[in-house]
Amino acid sequence: MAEEIRNNAEHFLNLIRKSRRGKFKIYIGMSAGVGKTYRMLQEAAALLRNGVDVKIGYIETHGRKETHDLLEGLPVIPRRKLFYKGKELEELDVQAVLNLHPEVVIVDELAHTNIEGSKNEKRWQDVMDILDAGINVISAVNIQHIESLNEEVKAITDVTVAERIPDNVLKQADEVVNIDLTADELVTRLKEGKIYSPDKIEIALKNFFQSEKILQLRELALKEVASQVERKIQTELPRNTNLKQERFLACISSNHEIAKKVIRKTARLSTYYNSKWYLLYVQTPKEDGDKIGLAAQRHLINNFKLATELGGEVIKVKSNKIAKGILEVTEQKAITTICIGKPHLNLLNVILNTAVFNQLLNKLSAMEIDIVILS
Repeated sequence: MAEEIRNNAEHFLNLIRKSRRGKFKIYIGMSAGVGKTYRMLQEAAALLRNGVDVKIGYIETHGRKETHDLLEGLPVIPRRKLFYKGKELEELDVQAVLNLHPEVVIVDELAHTNIEGSKNEKRWQDVMDILDAGINVISAVNIQHIESLNEEVKAITDVTVAERIPDNVLKQADEVVNIDLTADELVTRLKEGKIYSPDKIEIALKNFFQSEKILQLRELALKEVASQVERKIQTELPRNTNLKQERFLACISSNHEIAKKVIRKTARLSTYYNSKWYLLYVQTPKEDGDKIGLAAQRHLINNFKLATELGGEVIKVKSNKIAKGILEVTEQKAITTICIGKPHLNLLNVILNTAVFNQLLNKLSAMEIDIVILS
C-alpha cells in the first residue's frame, strides 16, 4: 500500500512538472544552408509583432547577410564571454536566460559542444534546463547530428560527425518541423555564396554538396520528421487498447563495433514504433570480467552508455547459455522483437549450437515474437 501511494504521488508530481515545463520546437534540416536559422528569426519577429516576450539566446548567422539582417529589431541576450586556451570565446548565457525568463527564447546549434568549464557539456543540456524553468524554446539541428543515425550518415558522407544529440531530445520536442529544399536549390544557394564563403564553395561541391549525398540526407530528414509526427499521433490521440505494444530487445556481446550498429538500429526501430527497448548482454563464463581484456570491458561500458543515451534500458545477466538468458529476459519484459546483428556470427553460432535453441524458437513462435537479424 505504501509503495502504491508513493508511486501515485510520483506520477502526479511528474504531471505537475510536465505542465510547468516550457514547450519545445525544433527545426530540422538535411544540411547547413537550408534555412533553419532564417526561419527561426522570421518566427521570432512574428511572435514579437504579436506581443510575445521573445528573446534571442544564441543565433549563429555564419556571416550570411540575409540571415543577419533579420536580427534587426529583435531583443538579443548578450552571450557569455570566457577565455579558453588564450582565446576569448562566446557561449549561450543560460543564467541570463533564466534570470530574464522570457516567454520564448531562440537557441541555435542544438548539437553544439560547450567550452570546458561550462555547467553542461552540450547545448541541448542547456536547453533542457531552460525548458525545466518553464521557458519555451525554439531550436534547430541538422539530421546528421542525431545519434542513432551516426552510422547511416557516415556511410553517405564518409564523415564521422562528432557533435551529436541523443534521440530522446527529439522525442521531448512538442513540435518538429522539417526545413526542406531540393538538391538543386541547395547547390544553387551554395554557388550563390549564401552558405559558405567563396573560397570554400568548390571544395564543398566536390565533397558534401553532391546531389546523391544531399538526396540521401534529405530522405533521412523527411523520414525522421514523419516518425516524430507518428509518435505524436500515437501519444496524444486515443489508442485502441487491444493493439500490441511493441518492445524491442537488442542482444550484444563484447564485440563493440557490431554492438554499436545493433544498438543504433534497434533504437531507430523503437523510435519509429514509439516503443520501449532494452539492451541485453548475456555474460557467459568465458566473458567474466577477469577473462576479457580491459579494452573489451571499456567498449562494453561505452555501449551500455550509448544505449542509455538512446533511451534503452540496459540488462546484464550471467548465464552459461546465451539462448536461455535471452528467453528469460524476453518473457520477463514482454518482448515482441529480438534484434541481433547479421555479422554477429559468434553470438549466432553460440545460439545455434545450444541445446535450448529449438526450445527458444518454439517459445518465440508461440509468443508471436519476431527475430530481426540486422545488416
